[in-house]
Amino acid sequence: MLNIALFGPPGAGKGTQSEKLLKKYNLTYISTGDMLRTEIAEGSDLGLEAKSIIEKGGLVSDELIVKIIEKKIKTDANSSGILFDGFPRTTVQAYILEGLLLKLGSKLNCMISLDAPDEELINRLLLRAKTSGRSDDTLDVIKVRLQEYNDKTKPVAEFYNKKQKYFKVKGVGEIDDIFESIVEVVEANREKEFNNIVLLGRPGSGKGTQGRMLADKHNLVYISTGKLLRAEVANNTDIGKMVKPYMDKGEIVPDEIPIKLIEEQISKNPDADGFIFKGFPRTIVQAYILDGLLRREGMKVSGVVDMKVTTLEAVKRLSERAKTDRKRPYDESAELIVNRLEQYNDKTIPVLDYYKKQDKYVSVKAEKGMDVVFNLLSDQVDIICKSNY
Repeated sequence: MLNIALFGPPGAGKGTQSEKLLKKYNLTYISTGDMLRTEIAEGSDLGLEAKSIIEKGGLVSDELIVKIIEKKIKTDANSSGILFDGFPRTTVQAYILEGLLLKLGSKLNCMISLDAPDEELINRLLLRAKTSGRSDDTLDVIKVRLQEYNDKTKPVAEFYNKKQKYFKVKGVGEIDDIFESIVEVVEANREKEFNNIVLLGRPGSGKGTQGRMLADKHNLVYISTGKLLRAEVANNTDIGKMVKPYMDKGEIVPDEIPIKLIEEQISKNPDADGFIFKGFPRTIVQAYILDGLLRREGMKVSGVVDMKVTTLEAVKRLSERAKTDRKRPYDESAELIVNRLEQYNDKTIPVLDYYKKQDKYVSVKAEKGMDVVFNLLSDQVDIICKSNY
């Protein structure tokens, strides 16, 4: 998630440069000024409350601004990050922003300040007043707003400068040249984003086949805990001996074992763009574990795709698989198959709810042909990856 705050005094050109940033990086645009003016135009209670304050060049309450920002973020879930224009304007709001982004599991990448002399700013704002008819752009109000900027807003620069996230860009010159300077700052402070997909679904939904194909197409590393555990059993390792009784019954193995195997796979692929996890997490506790494991590596779960098949279809597929060389020990009897499906209902369905609450869950009907299902899954992975950047 890419989060940028575009900083600078009134008339510095934040609106112009914001449009270009939004298009380039697919960001949600948060302009408290624009949103408040919309409320005023609609004549809402919020707008009436804010009108007199804005026309005098004052600042509306932080509580009001926070409500507006949260509402906007929730209505634009498919963006790749947030561009803040005109927020934060005080150190208190800077702390508020830290908390808002922490709630989203993210942080501010950089604050970019467009720098221009007061004389240039006044001329720009007076010209804007003539062309746009904005009543808050009179000379007296302009002076108040610039003074307010000097008194209250510049300390925000110090706040982010201490965090080494504040960067000044010359705001006078050709628009494209200024934008190029802004992009250089953004790219220099943009952290690598990893695309980590959790593939869930009933046993027999086709997660293994589809997971491998999705990993190949989207340049991700496929991690199947089941495959890793079966290799341990086949090689008769200490881990294999420990997990075999669980594997034979299709039961969940002790958590410390898949954790170790997943950690090893991540460490073996330091240059990976991300991972597809199949077979983990299968429980709420494992979902917490995966969050912690990824956070330690500077990553997080990007999205969860649920491959939906009915219980009847799952039983049919597992019974058919039992007749092939791909069979699992828990495919060999109706009793074992039912036990596996019951474990899924009891332990794994709550995991779906866990990710739904985080707005990371999508589902795909997986009972159609393999190619059709793959295309549906791939489309969802594309959306997740796009929103992650």
